[in-house]
Amino acid sequence: MTVWDLISNIIKNKKDMSKVSMRGQEMPESPISKLVPLAAAAKERGTKVYHLNIGQPDLPTPQVAIDAIKHVDRKILEYSPSQGYRSYREKLVGYYRKYGISVTADDIIVTCGGSEAVLFAFMSCLNPGDEIIVPEPAYANYMAFAISAGAKRTITTTIEEGFCLPKVEKFEELINPKTRAILICNPNNPTGYLYTRREMNQIRDMVKKHDLYLFSDEVYREYIYTGSPYISACHLEGIEQNVVLIDSVSKRYSECGIRIGALITKNKEVRKAVMKFCQARLSPPLIGQIAAEASLDAPEEYSRDVYDEYVERRKCLIDGLNRIPGVYSPIPMGAFYTVAKLPVDDSEKFCRWCLEEFSYENETVMMAPASGFYTTPGAGRNQVRIAYVLNKEDLRKALIVLRKALEQYPGRAEDD
Repeated sequence: MTVWDLISNIIKNKKDMSKVSMRGQEMPESPISKLVPLAAAAKERGTKVYHLNIGQPDLPTPQVAIDAIKHVDRKILEYSPSQGYRSYREKLVGYYRKYGISVTADDIIVTCGGSEAVLFAFMSCLNPGDEIIVPEPAYANYMAFAISAGAKRTITTTIEEGFCLPKVEKFEELINPKTRAILICNPNNPTGYLYTRREMNQIRDMVKKHDLYLFSDEVYREYIYTGSPYISACHLEGIEQNVVLIDSVSKRYSECGIRIGALITKNKEVRKAVMKFCQARLSPPLIGQIAAEASLDAPEEYSRDVYDEYVERRKCLIDGLNRIPGVYSPIPMGAFYTVAKLPVDDSEKFCRWCLEEFSYENETVMMAPASGFYTTPGAGRNQVRIAYVLNKEDLRKALIVLRKALEQYPGRAEDD
């Protein structure tokens, strides 16, 4: 075959070559962002949109972080070390100590947000065909990263039971020779559920029995509202080498845009593998690390004021939701989300309708359809995730708009 024959065949097969990968086709759309174009169109029509769809806090970033960015006087914005600046990692050791988590600076790898930490954990610990068990509803990006790593398996929790973990027997039914890990988010996004000591011990025993990894996303540890204890995966004795902790400053300090997270593990082999991915992406954000390190010096009043504000918003939202006929929300124990059940035929259709066809006094609401947080077909069809990241006045207005929308929606279902 001549070179020209080869080129001719390439041109003939160009259509097939341009197809995206199966991985690309299987990647789910974000339930948090997929309706953004509809919200943009509503705003162009002059409609005010109350954003209840995304966990972007509206509370101020610590002033010490803003000041640190303003006072950057470097001549060169160079690459930082692939593991992250040691000075930042050493300060993080003191932060974790406050929560009874004993780690060293070498146990910590700075990542480009918590999302990269999840992805690198999956890529380092899982092989194609391996499976992880994820209680659902779950943060939608987990499923996306699981697909990237070629591994996924879910166990469903229910709104009627407050999204508590299923019994051990249900987990055991899912564990097979391909099972490599369990992934939890505690406190939970999207439900606000907080795992009890009994549930964490249950997870520990399964991890130990089957020699699994435990990936634990704990980015909302500051926001626990019930007086119940925070049980970190790092508190669980006997599985220290199995635990990979995921963390981020995005929600703790209202710093979503600086993209700084962390992967923490005492397992040296896992750290060694993760570092290969870190070296391939070269560097976590330089300016982001400067801001995150400065944030650790924020006064205690900052964290206390933020916490108190979320407590009030939680009460405002949950009380308001449960006063709307046909609506039910459990009381979230942590984070700043809830999953609410609505009297609608399809929550995604309802959310689209709110943005495309409905407004009340020239205002509407944007929520995240909860079906996008499940992989089980049909699950969450009449549920939405709502983030209480707006001030109380806007939350009250949004609740009025939601009530009016449910009254007018043509696909309203009969109340249970």
